[in-house]
Amino acid sequence: MATRQEEYWGRDNFVVITDGTKPAMKWTIDELRKRKKTVHAVDLSEKPDSDSLTDISEIPENTENVIIGVTTTEPARIIEKLAERDITNFWVHWSTDTCDVEHLTYKPELNIITGRCPMMYLGNTMSMHGFHRVIARTMGKY
Repeated sequence: MATRQEEYWGRDNFVVITDGTKPAMKWTIDELRKRKKTVHAVDLSEKPDSDSLTDISEIPENTENVIIGVTTTEPARIIEKLAERDITNFWVHWSTDTCDVEHLTYKPELNIITGRCPMMYLGNTMSMHGFHRVIARTMGKY
């Protein structure tokens, strides 16, 4: 049986919000695109990539799933703004989730995954991410 985290990656439409402080966000974008998923990147850094959106207000209307990996902005505020647009599925990169994000996980209308690195689920078996996956499974943290 697939875990909630594994099911998340079976979807087709994603927005990845980064500020450039978490390399796993770039890897996540690349891996999702390799899998032929629709991916929009929002780069909130001071020097955003030229092919990225630069503000969450630019996120397309049909967005369903958002991956957030930011440390210079409170991720809970991003979730709240996007929830106002009826976006309900969020993945907050481990070590970027905050107390405010944890409070939002108790809202039944929101589906928020925290405490996990996306690449632990997306990385191939023969990579550092695959090794991380084996350790996480062994420790019951997958």
